[in-house]
Amino acid sequence: MKEGFLNFMGYSIYWKSFGKPLKGNILCLHGGPGATHDYMLPMAWLAERGYRVVFYDQLGCGRSELPKNRALFVPETYVEEVETVRKKLKLGRPIVIGSSWGGMLAIAYCLKYQRNVSAVITVGGLHSVPMTFREMEKMKKKLPPEVLKTIEKYESEGDYENREYQEAVMVFYKRHLCRLESWPKELMYSLEKISKPVYYTMNGPNEFSIIGNIRYWDVRDELQKINVPFLILTGKYDEVSPKVARDMHKLIKNSKMHIFEYSSHLPFWEEKENFKAVVERFLDSIT
Repeated sequence: MKEGFLNFMGYSIYWKSFGKPLKGNILCLHGGPGATHDYMLPMAWLAERGYRVVFYDQLGCGRSELPKNRALFVPETYVEEVETVRKKLKLGRPIVIGSSWGGMLAIAYCLKYQRNVSAVITVGGLHSVPMTFREMEKMKKKLPPEVLKTIEKYESEGDYENREYQEAVMVFYKRHLCRLESWPKELMYSLEKISKPVYYTMNGPNEFSIIGNIRYWDVRDELQKINVPFLILTGKYDEVSPKVARDMHKLIKNSKMHIFEYSSHLPFWEEKENFKAVVERFLDSIT
């Protein structure tokens, strides 16, 4: 394992990597926006398959520097950050793997810098925040009545930090974020260390209350421009509904899609071995 810091717009960005690029480089984009790379560490298994696997904490997240200027927390900034990381770590044309918001970022990056990408894998990724939000609203309405009542009560008061509200939100997360009985320490770390300045500015107070600046982000009309090998992964119970994945699959020509039957948002934790098999099959098909 190697690690270090690189400079992006005058700010310090933390990165780490595993393995050597015998078959190529893989760049992992974490979710949030505002989480840390740690919950994506299962992807490091790809180092054993001959890839250099690179992780980093995005601007304002984890071990990377937090700017005071919140106007920087927009998708366009993070697209340029991906390009800076690619250049400074000499990744050539990496395979980009994006989880959740990282999947959205991978799409945004591909739309601007497709020539610098050899393939894309999204896990619980999205191309339309409005569509994703509508689907989450449907999931929310299927929560137990008392849980939904608690959520609606505190949302009407704007009291997102209330303990009762947080407990009600966790019911949603246990269904649609990670369905494991016991959550991995890496996932817990990423959630506990989430950068509220980034998360609140871009997304909102939780996964289904998308009131930040990404709420209208929608690139459905641009997806036909993407022509690199593209794998869309989702879980049957994913908070980013399989309906979103199917729509992406329809719009990205020659894309492949797989739905994990026992997973929600994090199949690389929930169905580790099955996830590895699906990803390895895709990588073998493009190399």
